[in-house]
Amino acid sequence: MVFEEGLAAPAPTRTGDAKFGEAPLAQTVEAAGAMRRLSSLLLSLEHPHPAVDAMLAKFAEWEGELAAAAPADNAPRIGEIADDPRRVYLNHATDIGAYNPCFPEYRFDQLDPEKAGGAVCFPLVFEGPPGLVHGGFLGVFFDCVIQHHNCVTGLSGKTRSLLVTFRRPTPVLTELRFEIVRSQVERGIASTARLLLDGEVLCAGEVDTLASQPEKLTGFKFGRRRRESDA
Repeated sequence: MVFEEGLAAPAPTRTGDAKFGEAPLAQTVEAAGAMRRLSSLLLSLEHPHPAVDAMLAKFAEWEGELAAAAPADNAPRIGEIADDPRRVYLNHATDIGAYNPCFPEYRFDQLDPEKAGGAVCFPLVFEGPPGLVHGGFLGVFFDCVIQHHNCVTGLSGKTRSLLVTFRRPTPVLTELRFEIVRSQVERGIASTARLLLDGEVLCAGEVDTLASQPEKLTGFKFGRRRRESDA
């Protein structure tokens, strides 16, 4: 899998978990990267291209085939119920961008209880002002990496507040560093993440979350993926 525009591939969690949701299919992960790259290429075109016409024709065919295989009920599957027609819920605690091209993809290289860090490269699909990341996506990014940090290092919880401070424009197509520090406070967790380019802080995100054990995060278990013979 290519990690965006030349950034080294991440090592996302690929295990299913009843408290967080099922792991994505390998096909889903590969397709997400391909769709993100194709979307960036489409945004770069200046004139119509015959390959796009061919894509559109295939899209209609593929949509029909996948719709026939998709569950009848698009609500998430909760609990273990026989013949449950609802869709399987995928793990949103970690590495969402690895399988959903609407979310940014990132890589951790440090995940300690009080500190974490890694790298991210925003492709053209996250562009707002010319050459720069849309500010709203930076809020999504901070929420993703901070909750990822929380979920894999013990206490985690629902986001109570998110404050993003913009200091410098954040470029697309550029490898950036992020750093997170967190501490446990009364009834919650306070985390601050910074996004940096060559040591300069571009923006920061402050997130306040409830503190609870991961198994108590949702209050229920997500249904597991059905066997292929039962689907």
